[in-house]
Amino acid sequence: MLFERPVPGDLATLVDVRFTTRATAADGGRGDGDAHRDEFRELVRSADLVCASLVTASRDKPHPRWFVGTGKLDELAGVLASTASTLVVFNHELTPAQQRNLEERLECRVMTRTELILHIFADRARTHEGILQVQLAQLTHAQTRLIRGWTHLDRQTGAGGAGGRGAGGRIGGGVQRGAGETQLEMDQRMLGVRLRQVRTRLERVRKRRAQSRRRRLRSRIPTVALAGYTNAGKSTLFNALTGSHSPAENRLFATLDPTTRRLEDTARDVVVSDTVGFIRNLPVTLVEAFKATLEEVAEADLVVHVIDTSAGDAESMRREVIAVLAEIGAASIPTLEVWNKIDRLPEGVAPGIHSGDPRRIAASALTGAGLDELRQAIWRRLGLDTVTAQIPVPAGDGALRAWLYRNGEVEGETVDAQGTLTVAVRLDRARLDEAGLGHLVASDSPSDFVGSPG
Repeated sequence: MLFERPVPGDLATLVDVRFTTRATAADGGRGDGDAHRDEFRELVRSADLVCASLVTASRDKPHPRWFVGTGKLDELAGVLASTASTLVVFNHELTPAQQRNLEERLECRVMTRTELILHIFADRARTHEGILQVQLAQLTHAQTRLIRGWTHLDRQTGAGGAGGRGAGGRIGGGVQRGAGETQLEMDQRMLGVRLRQVRTRLERVRKRRAQSRRRRLRSRIPTVALAGYTNAGKSTLFNALTGSHSPAENRLFATLDPTTRRLEDTARDVVVSDTVGFIRNLPVTLVEAFKATLEEVAEADLVVHVIDTSAGDAESMRREVIAVLAEIGAASIPTLEVWNKIDRLPEGVAPGIHSGDPRRIAASALTGAGLDELRQAIWRRLGLDTVTAQIPVPAGDGALRAWLYRNGEVEGETVDAQGTLTVAVRLDRARLDEAGLGHLVASDSPSDFVGSPG
């Protein structure tokens, strides 16, 4: 059974099932159900659909035929009738058979979470690269779902078959169907051809991006990639740092196409890239399809991880992003955390970050609060903020002396009348801060520090 693609304004009934066993927790059975349901509603809103109703359920495991139980299925049918919904959206993945069974029983289109996100991406993509990446994700997903639409067309089309067109008969659009080939087999073959075409075009895009990165590397231009959960304020921060006017909307996945600009107010060129946002259970097809875009993060000199401080589950979102960064090979890249949107916190409430940690900055991209500190932190983390420090080395602390030689450029050593060794060293301020030595820069009383770094 085939249904039309949803259009803006369609009434949708949402379905969210909370699973109680650990075995199914990976498929939507998380404990923080309220936050996940809020995000689900926001995804639907971002798809320009109207939430007519939310049907919730609790189960030990998915029903093999319907995903939900038969009683909940009857309830769902009643809700559809009473709300005039034309669409059901599950906050989960369904097997092709489950999806087909639900559509036949409910007589309307049923979308999975992955299809909902793909629908949003298809509407957001504007550039040639973005459109190709979305097409790849859609085609890859369609490969697993093709049989759902053709269960009634398994007949073969050999000589004299399927409408008497004969072996190799030409079907609409100039496509030839081979002898003995079913409609499903022909569609699978055509899908495979289209996938190869899109992958070839995307490979050209990846090569062009790689060439651009190599040029920046040869020119010694450092790159900063903004990463974070969707709607964390990356685009607003990007505009504030670069003086750009990229679209920054209060909805999920407002940015799909990566944008690169020069960091403003710096004496040396630094390139900043705004990238697609992450989300819980990001479909594997999307991670693979957006590989060219995500490589901008994986190849950056510094990742600025933007976190929505005002979100109730900010720490959970932070962990999700860290997991995706590891998945795309960016776990070892130096990272700064920007706890954004502090302007949304109630008066007197401080952002939940460790005070004094040079790798975490509290800021508001909207009001500009904390952005000067962020720029300085970016400068330091890129190793562009080098200082000369006089570091006293306590007697017998060979580890500290070795660390200074290993991490900096030692300009000389002096020993005073009391036998105290002082090392004059030039190195990155960020390394000094991480080692707990930052307070010794421009200090006339360095003797407060004792012991080796870390």
